Amino acid sequence: MIEVTKPFLPPYEEYSEYIRNIWSRNWLTNNGPLVNELELRLKEYLELDHLLYVTNGTIAIQLAIKALALKGEIITTPFSYVATTSSIVWENCKPVFVDIDQNSLNIDPAKIEESITKETSAILATHTYGNACDIEAIENIANKYSIKVIFDAAHCFGSQYKGKSLLQYGDISTTSFHATKIYHTIEGGAIITQNPDLLKKAAFMRNFGHNGPDQFIDLGINGKNSEVHAAMGLVNLNYISAILQQRKLLCDRYNFWLPSIHARKPIISDYCKINNSYYPLIFDSEEALLRILAILNSHKIYPRRYFFPSLAQLPYVEYKSVPVCEDVSRRVLCLPLYHTLSTEEIDLICRLILRTQNYS
Repeated sequence: MIEVTKPFLPPYEEYSEYIRNIWSRNWLTNNGPLVNELELRLKEYLELDHLLYVTNGTIAIQLAIKALALKGEIITTPFSYVATTSSIVWENCKPVFVDIDQNSLNIDPAKIEESITKETSAILATHTYGNACDIEAIENIANKYSIKVIFDAAHCFGSQYKGKSLLQYGDISTTSFHATKIYHTIEGGAIITQNPDLLKKAAFMRNFGHNGPDQFIDLGINGKNSEVHAAMGLVNLNYISAILQQRKLLCDRYNFWLPSIHARKPIISDYCKINNSYYPLIFDSEEALLRILAILNSHKIYPRRYFFPSLAQLPYVEYKSVPVCEDVSRRVLCLPLYHTLSTEEIDLICRLILRTQNYS
């Protein structure tokens, strides 16, 4: 069976050594030494000034909204994982969907201003599949209307924009370290900002608002992460360069086989060096996608319709017509991609796709 993704697992002996040391310290959570070490090493690797390690990428978005004191309407993309939208609703704000660019599949800046009202407090944009949004255009609009920018960079570990980590942009960027991501800590996420005061505020919020054992400086939640998760992150960080290199080789293999199929790939944004976190194909029609999906599933190969359906169709949001997103979401399929996927397995996948298209 070939799944759409599998977690990278480091050598068991390396991880178990960290676990043994956790046992000897008997310090499992609450800002332990491994959490602190991981934050320092991530900042060093990604060349960031400030990073806060949290429970997961969803909590990271919720904390970002709370730390920025956002109210009212938040402009966002309908083409993302559900957590981008659900976090807005969870924080009692209203998501206002703006359609995507048909090439990059990111939110279309040319359509943002028409959706701004006196209730708009922020733009929450996803760097889809690790591909950079039009950062300057979004930030120029935000500055013009004095609103905030959060970038959902859940897919972006290893992606760069103008030679810097894609996580460096916006008032806050959030990311996910979930097990299915290129870099993971089993469960986890991070908040990144250039503003030290904002990070300090989020740090208090991450830990119930504690300012000492029996003092509270702000409203908070339990957004901390554990030593066990940080240990996985520390081990995996030693392998990230090899992981990124292997994923590029696997994507190159797909590219070798599939240049002439009736499907296209998203166009990589200018100045973006992508991390190959996904291998999406946009087929000519939903019928063509479903034929491919059926033949692959019959051979126990399970790609994913990622993202489908449009988030504007969620039952707890106000529906808005986003025709580009609705069209693309019906036609996009992410092929299997993970560290241990073999070239022989990619060859099989590609032969099945080509055979299906040739006889359809």
